[in-house]
Amino acid sequence: MNLTISPAHLSGTVTPPPSKSIAHRALIAAALSGGISVVSNLADSQDIRATRRCLSALGAGMEELEAGKLRVHGLGNGVVAAPPYAALDCGESGSTLRFLIPVALLVQGEAAFTGRGRLMERPLTPYENLFREKGISWKLEKGVLTVNGGRGYDRLALDPGEYRLPGNVSSQFITGLLFVLPLLEGDSGLILTTPLESRGYVELTLDVLRQFGIQVEEGEKGFHVPGNQRYQSREFTVEADWSQAAFWYAANFSGGQVQLQGLNMDSKQGDREIALDYWKLARPGDVELDVSQCPDLLPPLAAMAAVRAGKTVFSHAARLRMKESDRLSTVAAALRALGGRAEEGPDSLTVWGMDQLPGGGRVDCANDHRIAMMAAVCAAYARKPTELLGAECVKKSYPEFWDHFVQLGGEVHGLVLG
Repeated sequence: MNLTISPAHLSGTVTPPPSKSIAHRALIAAALSGGISVVSNLADSQDIRATRRCLSALGAGMEELEAGKLRVHGLGNGVVAAPPYAALDCGESGSTLRFLIPVALLVQGEAAFTGRGRLMERPLTPYENLFREKGISWKLEKGVLTVNGGRGYDRLALDPGEYRLPGNVSSQFITGLLFVLPLLEGDSGLILTTPLESRGYVELTLDVLRQFGIQVEEGEKGFHVPGNQRYQSREFTVEADWSQAAFWYAANFSGGQVQLQGLNMDSKQGDREIALDYWKLARPGDVELDVSQCPDLLPPLAAMAAVRAGKTVFSHAARLRMKESDRLSTVAAALRALGGRAEEGPDSLTVWGMDQLPGGGRVDCANDHRIAMMAAVCAAYARKPTELLGAECVKKSYPEFWDHFVQLGGEVHGLVLG
């Protein structure tokens, strides 16, 4: 879907979609319990559909009570008697894939993971190295990853003990192990061999685990995970997503008057940092922002940087090259297509601000939801209309984005709503 965005003023009230990060975690925790949970305020995004689909394939019951409300029948807090071969289609969701690889090792039999886009090209080495060291079956061929969790009728491939992972590749590997280590028949240690990045996402995991009755102790070098724990089923409501709210912050930075409602100001979501970074960029002069702890904020922050007084350097950003697109490259390309000045480095992005983006170009959204939303907000405040190629990719995380954009006064040509 190619769209043309004409200059407009965005104003009004909007409720960001439910947090994708929290929803993934809550659904998995509910599925690992021994009872029935109800998870409410779920977005119908492609990523959340992927997690629901995969948990169903592993044997969890998913019963839709109404739109956005799901009754989850848990797997049973231990060795899972699932089909001998589980096919897990993760779509383009990195969270689904990396969270569920360890969960699949609770299953008696093989689990085969597939994905679309760049998903199966994204780094999995930390798991591969760890599992091979532990003698766990791991085979990645032609875009299909197969793991086997069984050693016998009542014996898991995972044993309690020490697990070592780098902290600077992706926090998703850490979260995946934190889901399953509490279920093992003994205590485990999760040791981080490099400094932890995206700490906020791990803290979000720990918070959801606590709410489902799981305790993890954080130490200097990682985490101590007591074994023989059990997930407690419960009712859980997903809060609004700060990651998506960040794009409306970017609209306001350019002169919009978008009021955000439904956000938890005390949220454990690391991307709540957008509220502080907004004011850092509002001051004139050169600024450097370290995005190692909140990499998903780079696109909306770059949109702000493009129209501020000064140069902005986003540092410690190399991991952004392995997202849905190479975001250091695609963010820079999108801003240049809009008439801005941006240059990528191996581990950084530099943006030179100006009063207003000229617009008038053509932005390739690169099948990346965050590139599309960034470009839309930038285009709304550019001088000339801008064309967006492949703008349907917002469905990955924010299916209502274009509806909300139009409701707030955005001028979009070529869009069919509903």
